Amino acid sequence: MSITVEDVKAALSQIVDPNTTKDYVSGKAVKNLKVEGGDISLDIELGYPAKSQFDSIRASVVAGLGALPGAGKVSVNVHSKVISHTVQRGLKLMPNVKNIIAVASGKGGVGKSTTAVNLALALAAEGASVGLLDADIYGPSQPMMLGVSGRPETKDGKTMEPLENYGVQVSSIGFLIDPDEPMVWRGPMVTQALQQLLEQTNWRDLDYLIVDMPPGTGDIQLTLSQKVPVTGAVIVTTPQDIALLDARKGLKMFEKVGIPILGIVENMSTHICSNCGHAEEIFGAGGGAKMCKDFNVEFLGALPLTLAIREQADSGKPTVVAEPDGQIAAIYKDIARKIAVQVSEKAKDMTSKFPSIVIKND
Repeated sequence: MSITVEDVKAALSQIVDPNTTKDYVSGKAVKNLKVEGGDISLDIELGYPAKSQFDSIRASVVAGLGALPGAGKVSVNVHSKVISHTVQRGLKLMPNVKNIIAVASGKGGVGKSTTAVNLALALAAEGASVGLLDADIYGPSQPMMLGVSGRPETKDGKTMEPLENYGVQVSSIGFLIDPDEPMVWRGPMVTQALQQLLEQTNWRDLDYLIVDMPPGTGDIQLTLSQKVPVTGAVIVTTPQDIALLDARKGLKMFEKVGIPILGIVENMSTHICSNCGHAEEIFGAGGGAKMCKDFNVEFLGALPLTLAIREQADSGKPTVVAEPDGQIAAIYKDIARKIAVQVSEKAKDMTSKFPSIVIKND
């Protein structure tokens, strides 16, 4: 009995993607399916980066198809293809940037910048092309966290090249000023600086641009949400009631301007004693999960309050690159994958498919 394409599709419809929880047929991940005699070949195309899981995904598909009666050689190629997704109405995508993800918090001191840099590094580790924009004009911290210094180069006198480390392109006002120089600027100057950093940096074919937002809901947040094509926002909070109060305001602001919330990250959820390993919930418990329930958004994950995360960020080698196979790096990678999956399930951006209509008066 020979195997048909329909037999293979039926088998694939029973194999579930562990990240999207959809089967590969309904998730439209099956490409280039060929059946010759009992031999089967196909591509599994993921809409999100997951290089670390290619082998396990390939193994699960090979095992599922190899169990078909009469199956011969099963050849499966797994790869990722990240595409552009829709942004706020009336805004066009930036050239060379497929998706912009804002990492925000209502309150300072919740570890937002540390979370942003580790998420950027996690997406890069999973095979994505990633950029990081430090939008905190008053307190730029990404140059220090990424261990990058120096002035950006310009090739045309109008735009600048992003600096790079650990495979992540980065742009920050911190590269353009003295480290000890305070930014004594009013709101309009700050928002103009943000737009220049964003639009005059020659980003090189990014799948994702992570924007490390300043805390609060002021000028920079409004400029970003009204003038920058954002695919979605991630809210970082601690379980503490005061932090959650401000995180709710940040979430509501994004909702008002039509930017989808991709989920909430609870930082400093438990303190791990470096001497005995005892875990203590010093900022409270369950606040992030409750906020997700209240607003019907995804709880992306919880990170502990540990000395190592702080030390690694301060030393210019964040956790995901300092201990890539460690437990905390695995949490960051899991959160980054969930964010990428959320983005992949948004509507595709179709503006590039539409012809431009030009009206001429003859």
